[in-house]
Amino acid sequence: MTLSAAVHAREVLRFDYTPASPPGAGDDDSAATPPRRVQPRHLITWGGRWYLVAWDLDREDWRTFRADRITPRTPTGPRFTPRELPGGEVAAFVAGRFRGSDGSGDWPCRGEVILDLPAAAVSRHTRDGVVEELGPNRCRLVLGSWPWPGLAATIGRFDADIKVVGPAELKHAFAHLARRYANAATDGPTKLTTPPSSH
Repeated sequence: MTLSAAVHAREVLRFDYTPASPPGAGDDDSAATPPRRVQPRHLITWGGRWYLVAWDLDREDWRTFRADRITPRTPTGPRFTPRELPGGEVAAFVAGRFRGSDGSGDWPCRGEVILDLPAAAVSRHTRDGVVEELGPNRCRLVLGSWPWPGLAATIGRFDADIKVVGPAELKHAFAHLARRYANAATDGPTKLTTPPSSH
């Protein structure tokens, strides 16, 4: 809640961070480490873990911190004007950091939606995508799949209102499935248009 509040308030965050300690490392070093000072930008999940994406003021670079290793300090700092994230998209940035690439090209079909669900609820069922917390009951989901209808069907399993951010192929896939589901609920199917290809 503290991290989320700082992200939405655009306030500088100070915290103690516990890195993955090498074997035999003592506790005195971590105690002497000054608190991190960052401009928090995004709170997301990746692979079932929560991460804070932030601009590190002392290192003058973007950093990704595991949320369970953060111990916030109070009070928070002054408000700031958000910097532009490299590439402009948090999902590609985070994927690139974890995979050592630009994060694009893993899936031939990759879409972005807004779901009226808490990020924690969506992240429990999303291991291969990026979930960004946008509010108590709203989140952004970036997910990939092979065919566009398959991606739309995967997203459709969440019992929530969906807003498609893009691309257009994902919107077409939702329309295609909507017609198919409507036909399934009636006695007679109508001719369906060909779904968009993945190329």
